[in-house]
Amino acid sequence: MTEKLNGIRAIVFDVGETLVNETRSWSELANEAGISEFTFFSVFGSLIERRVDHRSIWNELGVRPPTAKTTVTLADLYADAAACIEAVKTSGRIVGIAGNQPNGVERQLRANGLSPHFLASSATWRVSKPEPEFFDRIVDAAGVEAGQILYVGDRIGNDIVPAKQAGMMTAFLQRGPWAVIQRKWSETRAADFWLESLEALTEGLCGTDSQNSITKQ
Repeated sequence: MTEKLNGIRAIVFDVGETLVNETRSWSELANEAGISEFTFFSVFGSLIERRVDHRSIWNELGVRPPTAKTTVTLADLYADAAACIEAVKTSGRIVGIAGNQPNGVERQLRANGLSPHFLASSATWRVSKPEPEFFDRIVDAAGVEAGQILYVGDRIGNDIVPAKQAGMMTAFLQRGPWAVIQRKWSETRAADFWLESLEALTEGLCGTDSQNSITKQ
């Protein structure tokens, strides 16, 4: 993996289930809607399996969508997130964060200690993944060619495939409900790297690859 990163000048991270564990926020929304967490997450997984937009879950459950706004706290960050971002910066590469997120998430991520060179959301850019324009905006923000960018995400349909179509290198992160279900999809061939954690990427940047990283040949 270390050798294949030599041509990479910028690494850009998705947010949900890449940097942020969304279990708490989804659980709170389920509770507000009066749905048991067991039922909620079962239906959530079935939507992913059927390739249905997860945002239709409230219709699927037959309840009114909750009105509470989710927030990102320090406890929600995955333990390997901040260290990986700092490792990218230390390596001399540009580090970015860009994902489908509501207003306020950029501020919350910075308040919790993440300090990339650029940070953007679909709410700010007014365009969402997997739209090609979203990835065009990443290229513009990074200021390098698309082929010199590694996009890291947990979703095949929203992250890996469209980033690859935009000309980027891609790393498929193996955590969260999307990754667990979608890793069986044939489209995973679009991933240049498979990562079990961001710690694996940190090790690759430091030249200490371990069995935590899986490099696609």
